[in-house]
Amino acid sequence: MNERVEKPEPSTDADEATTHEPSEVSYDEQFYPARPRRLRPRARLRLFARRPKEQIGRPSGDNEHYVSWLVDQSMLADATEFARKLSGQGSMWQNPFANPDARAAIDKTSVWFTAYPISMITKPGSSFLGTLGDPDLWEAFQAIGIDGLHTGPVKKAGGLDGWDATPSIDGHFDRISTQIDVEFGTEDEFRAMCEVATAHDGTVIDDIVPGHTGKGADFRLAEMKVGDYPGIFHMIEIPEDDWHLLPRVPRGRDSVNLDAEAENQLQKAGYIIGRLQRVIFYEPGLKDTNWSATAPVLGPDGVERRWVYLHYFKEGQPSINWLDPSFAGMRLVIGDALHSLGDLGSGALRLDANGFLGVERNTDDSPAWSEGHPLSEASNQFIASMVRKVGGFTFQELNLSITDIARSSARGADLSYDFVTRPAYHHAMATADTEFLRLTLHVAAELGVEPVQLVHALQNHDEMTYELVHFAAVHKDEVFDFRGEQVLGGDLAVLIRGELTDRLTGEAGPYNSTFTQNGIASTTATIIAASLGFTDIDNLSTDQVDEIQNAHLLLAMFNAWQPGVFALSGWDLVGALTLERKQVAALVASGDTRWIHRSAYDLMDYQPAATESTSKMPRGRSLYGTLPDQLVDPRSFASRLAAILRVRNQFGLATGTQLDVPQVSNRAMLVMVHQLDIGRQITVLNFAAQPISGTVRSEHLPPRSVVVDMTTGIQVGEVDDLHSFAISLEPHEGLTLLVGEPQDD
Repeated sequence: MNERVEKPEPSTDADEATTHEPSEVSYDEQFYPARPRRLRPRARLRLFARRPKEQIGRPSGDNEHYVSWLVDQSMLADATEFARKLSGQGSMWQNPFANPDARAAIDKTSVWFTAYPISMITKPGSSFLGTLGDPDLWEAFQAIGIDGLHTGPVKKAGGLDGWDATPSIDGHFDRISTQIDVEFGTEDEFRAMCEVATAHDGTVIDDIVPGHTGKGADFRLAEMKVGDYPGIFHMIEIPEDDWHLLPRVPRGRDSVNLDAEAENQLQKAGYIIGRLQRVIFYEPGLKDTNWSATAPVLGPDGVERRWVYLHYFKEGQPSINWLDPSFAGMRLVIGDALHSLGDLGSGALRLDANGFLGVERNTDDSPAWSEGHPLSEASNQFIASMVRKVGGFTFQELNLSITDIARSSARGADLSYDFVTRPAYHHAMATADTEFLRLTLHVAAELGVEPVQLVHALQNHDEMTYELVHFAAVHKDEVFDFRGEQVLGGDLAVLIRGELTDRLTGEAGPYNSTFTQNGIASTTATIIAASLGFTDIDNLSTDQVDEIQNAHLLLAMFNAWQPGVFALSGWDLVGALTLERKQVAALVASGDTRWIHRSAYDLMDYQPAATESTSKMPRGRSLYGTLPDQLVDPRSFASRLAAILRVRNQFGLATGTQLDVPQVSNRAMLVMVHQLDIGRQITVLNFAAQPISGTVRSEHLPPRSVVVDMTTGIQVGEVDDLHSFAISLEPHEGLTLLVGEPQDD
């Protein structure tokens, strides 16, 4: 909100609530002061705007109007209202909810388009949500085979500085409200989008962020120590006598990151749990630790306080405390989920940053336990069960070890984002060698993570991750067989990261860029371009574009021709290239290079002359063109992708079971064997830019079985007595094969 708004005069009960005399007021009055009759969000904004903001007073804790206004904007207050609408209703007991059910979720929607709100060029005169509700767009989605839409975060994000809104610092993942951000549309447009999706056999997937919020009304109230609000966050009040342990907050800022020494001193003093297992987004001098200290904040009781708060991610993303006695954080998150599912009409939710919901101090000097904690598992089970109870499903973005993904999937989200194979298939593309990819598939199978449980994706809004947490951290001292040697997990991670960096950035790919210690800022097309040795993407020939498209389709085959969800983005559909750094200079100045791969794109040729999105993201160059043009060209990316997805849908690949990832006779080959309802299926892929020949061998292939191309119906071989058959593949070619019943002699 960019201007102060009017707050109705509080009632007598509200006046009493602001005096902070709990013995004279009810629970609701004490913890939710000055709550007027709830209106729809837009109506509230219009009502407040009638009164000049200079009549409201200073935005500080000693101004009851400001405190009441913050409460009315808060997510915790909204959560209470949403919960009351569903409590005691018979509808809450009609769905099973105890156990995750990946196949049930996939039956609802198995091919997802993942949108990124600030990057979509919209229909003229229409918002982002209005554009996503365009029937023409959904007809194009249907023609391709897309039946799910993940909107990305569209609710208000960022923070509040007094009365004024501050912008998002993390692509709207720093949620501060249950209201739709007017930048993206309205609640009515969201509901209309859901109706259009349903009419085209589709499902809309929304977001909740159970790990943190932004610095919105809830955090500002927590700093003032109002009601339950401090219980939302992992924050500790530091007595004034110990303020000397805290760093000075520079003028113009509301907090400052702790250095390692301050973190250590506060831990020794018994205030915080200290070091965590890793510092995400580590940047010396900017983010040395996961803790920040606030400036002094005045509360309604006239007391100034300073706090130290946890943030796994950026300073403006205070972490939610899932084990505070008030359970305020839990109530906030569940209320946000119920709003998306029960009010807006979405059918599923992504759980973002949900692997960091439990922290616990260790008894020795080692870092605090912050990843793979049982509280995270319990909290995720709680969230996922609530979503299933109201008829939806969840998927989680959990970039932790495969062990932790397996553990969290046992009772938590129905699906998990595939951080298992994402860096590995990019490595296979970059090296034309599938050994590391096969290794990750084997490790996942051994640890009980089945492909059907995963969302296998091409590009999304984040970098191409190469943290390789399983190998680099949790299993760094475990021995793995790789390239004929035994290699420690930590050394293997360093090797793979080095090869990815060498082959995809620098002189090999000057249009890509590393992003902190997390991965490489890139698009799918620019990863492929660097893998193919194209150092200049400004002057690609027609033949080079065809090579990139063929390799792009191969990666689509890998992700789509195995059990699980297949997801792709607008950048994939148009073949987007990265932006030049100077086009997003202000955005990358802080070191966040990911902005080079978040260019604006136009799926439907809505605005051919547009040079940027409504959110001012520069339009990027695309190799494949718009969907209407592609869908009339049988050789286009979208048309050929549609053929890949038709086979997937026709034969039920999405809900199959992976039986084997056998050894291969050519290092560029990948073979996956699956059990489908109709029989055994084989996916065979060539990750090389040259033709290859080899042998497919697996004990799961019965001798004398006929092998048929599922796309053409043509027989390509017969399984011999060694459970094998010969195969030849063109550069970046893939085949999906059906194994028939053994033939009689």
